[in-house]
Amino acid sequence: QVQLVESGGGLVQAGGSLTLSCSASGRTFSSYAMGWFRQAPGKEREFVVAITWNGSRTYYADSVKGRFTISRDNAKNTGYLQMNSLKPEDTAVYYCAADWVPPYGGSWSPTDWGQGTQVTVSS
Repeated sequence: QVQLVESGGGLVQAGGSLTLSCSASGRTFSSYAMGWFRQAPGKEREFVVAITWNGSRTYYADSVKGRFTISRDNAKNTGYLQMNSLKPEDTAVYYCAADWVPPYGGSWSPTDWGQGTQVTVSS
């Protein structure tokens, strides 16, 4: 199990950029796949992006392909989400997640979650 803490959320205008960070505690983070989900008001939480433990594979939701980039620095126990060309529909609480098992077959059900960070994109 890893403990996850997100940071970097905030208010940005449409077309702008933000970088979220996910700081993990626990020696095993480097062995875990990690990623991001988001939940907009009145909507279900949805998958955004994930990356394998060594960064060899990434998985993106169609809605963010070409705009968002996930990365990680295992030496710092930190994952990142670079978000560019933000749209008002990207407004949501963004959650960092991690699991020993990476995404498979188009789905992912991580067991470890952060508390979330708010991202608001104004039009």
